[in-house]
Amino acid sequence: MKYLVVGLGNIGNEYANTRHNIGFKVLDAFAKASNILFDECARYGAIANCRVKNAELILLKPSTYMNLSGNAVRYWLNKENIPIENLLIIVDDLSLPFGAIRLKGNGGSAGHNGLKSIEQLIGSKYSRLRFGIGNDFPKGMQVEFVLGEWSDEEQEALQPRIEMACEVIKSFCLAGLQNTMNLYNNK
Repeated sequence: MKYLVVGLGNIGNEYANTRHNIGFKVLDAFAKASNILFDECARYGAIANCRVKNAELILLKPSTYMNLSGNAVRYWLNKENIPIENLLIIVDDLSLPFGAIRLKGNGGSAGHNGLKSIEQLIGSKYSRLRFGIGNDFPKGMQVEFVLGEWSDEEQEALQPRIEMACEVIKSFCLAGLQNTMNLYNNK
């Protein structure tokens, strides 16, 4: 089976360590643990390929910026002939406490601009791994918070949660959505 695993984020050094780029951060950790490198010059983003047992994974970090992520996702789904049920999007989530991880199946609405772009182009019947970034910001400062950098304390606390997200990716590809939700959504 072939899977497309997409980490949402924005390209450029100014965004590299922001909360909004947790999708990139998770995929970078997954690639490092798998001893693979990203091809930074692929169409619509950086691509890395690996195998986890019998699953072939294509990791994608879109270069389209967050608000146009759907272009990259649609292109790679079509190019690799991957069914939408084998798509997993990793996304930051303000509604979850810092470090909380929730796997969600298809359906539901997208309040996130990256997810809105994806849903406009391929619909909402895909899985997403929501990574909580917290919401400790003054009213009206959401954009500044999301595009703000992690504190030193958050950086330290992130690592085990990123490792957990990497385990969720493997489980999603090997055990399926429902089993993975049962295993990880309450951890």
